[in-house]
Amino acid sequence: MGKPLHDTHFHLDLFNDEILSIANKIEKEKIYTIAVTNLPPLYTEIIKKLKDNYNYIRPALGFHPELIGKYHTLIPKMWELLPHVKYIGEVGLDYKVGNDFKTKQVRFFENLIEKCDNQGGKILTIHSRRSADDVISIIGRNFNSKYILHWYSGSIKTLKKAVENGAYFSVNYSMTKSDSGKKIIAQIPMDRLLLESDGPFIKFNKDVFTPLHNKHTVVILSKALNISLEQTNTLLFNNFRSLITL
Repeated sequence: MGKPLHDTHFHLDLFNDEILSIANKIEKEKIYTIAVTNLPPLYTEIIKKLKDNYNYIRPALGFHPELIGKYHTLIPKMWELLPHVKYIGEVGLDYKVGNDFKTKQVRFFENLIEKCDNQGGKILTIHSRRSADDVISIIGRNFNSKYILHWYSGSIKTLKKAVENGAYFSVNYSMTKSDSGKKIIAQIPMDRLLLESDGPFIKFNKDVFTPLHNKHTVVILSKALNISLEQTNTLLFNNFRSLITL
């Protein structure tokens, strides 16, 4: 397919006994992968498991918004680790599942964005279910890091504001199959489009999605963008390269 594939949002740590097997396949296929985590201790665990054996996998320090209420005592660990990492995710806001501890979510996310802005040079992959307006407002226009809106499902108006503020958008296979997802993809500027698998939460036929399956998403995007498969792959690779170049 020419240029290497990438994956900006993959939950490698949720594959349990298959972690190293999948990591080895990612490495063999040279797929640049951001391996997100949902809590700081899970980040430290995946670091230990992978050691320094993989050139194409970048573990990301995360604190999923759905878990802020139950695991808020782990927030100091997040701040302890933050200065030492480049990749942050999964983080963000979720007003569907976490609405009963919305204030804690917002306070944490505001603190996170402030710290990342002060430290600079971070790359964040952000969850924004039913909260895109607040996510974009909190990040603001002059954020001193780069960020990706993962599986964006907000309004087109907010999407356009996010584009003005420098956001990237990661698209997964499920988005290419739904009417709402197709409408959103059609509004994303081509130079802000990235790939994600969001495995293991998405399936391809009966297989759980991994970065190796992202080639199927590229095929569908090629048709949606009305450009060749080679052009699509080059476009996506250049976008990813632009993202990680700080």
